Amino acid sequence: MTNSTNSVFTAEGIHTASVATGALIGLDIGGTKTHGVRFENGVPVADSIAGSANVQNVSREGARAHLAELFAEIGYGDVRQVYAGAGGIDSDADAEALKALIAPFAPKALTTVVHDSRLLLAAGRVSSGVAVIAGTGSAAWGRNPRGVDARAGGWGYLLGDEGSGYWLGREAVRHSLRRMNQGYEADALTRSLLRACDLDHPNQLIALFHSAGTGRRYWAQQARLVVEGADAGHVPSQKMLDRAGQDLADMTAQTLSQLGIAGPVVLGGGLGMHVLRLQSAFREALARDGITDVRPVTQDPVYGVPQLAAEHPARPA
Repeated sequence: MTNSTNSVFTAEGIHTASVATGALIGLDIGGTKTHGVRFENGVPVADSIAGSANVQNVSREGARAHLAELFAEIGYGDVRQVYAGAGGIDSDADAEALKALIAPFAPKALTTVVHDSRLLLAAGRVSSGVAVIAGTGSAAWGRNPRGVDARAGGWGYLLGDEGSGYWLGREAVRHSLRRMNQGYEADALTRSLLRACDLDHPNQLIALFHSAGTGRRYWAQQARLVVEGADAGHVPSQKMLDRAGQDLADMTAQTLSQLGIAGPVVLGGGLGMHVLRLQSAFREALARDGITDVRPVTQDPVYGVPQLAAEHPARPA
């Protein structure tokens, strides 16, 4: 690791010191994948994606293997700082557990772990506002100009995750089972779901949904069937996306109210970034509450890491 004389910005002021000039590693650890980027002098020089390293979704051994795969791609050497955002970081203990998983891959680095919504706000190029994630799971987190934080949702799929990929996948199953109970034939969404799950009858969805072989990620992946159905004009699928947008807007409005601000709102996650009908429903629901500064993020949240690292710089060793 090389050293040079630089100005270091800290809470106590500006200090000139000999500091490490190694790489900054940004990690966005989602329920389905881990996105890692290596930054050198603020410029991304390596970018890779591996499986999820979130222990709420995979085993510790699986998380460790995915991190090893990722660091092998973006590089282990000369790492000064790691800044990781992950879902389910609700306590210092959660953060420390993830730090311990990352440490073997960057043993000399200062590692910071935060909730992944913080990466999203920075990726939106704002320091205050509310970040809303609509991906495998869902959550809203925000900060006002006084530095006060607030959040809504992010409780996990058993307690919430409204408007998320998992929620849409589960709603597709519930829709299919309701139609079966009512004596209706399988509609377009149910037929797509049965094909995707390699099943012959809606009744088989019950056992599959509760089986050990499927879980949060599996059902979140079926959200694409709802999106495709809505695009093809399937009205129940359209209503599911509209409801998802409304539920996400409710979380957002709650967080804004707690913070005493009107925005901006940065929308991200796979669904939030790419599903136009959900974006529209989200905007319309917020507009009814007078909230109009809504910004779907245009870059992956991990690219917000340099801004966060600048706000919390690595200290000299």
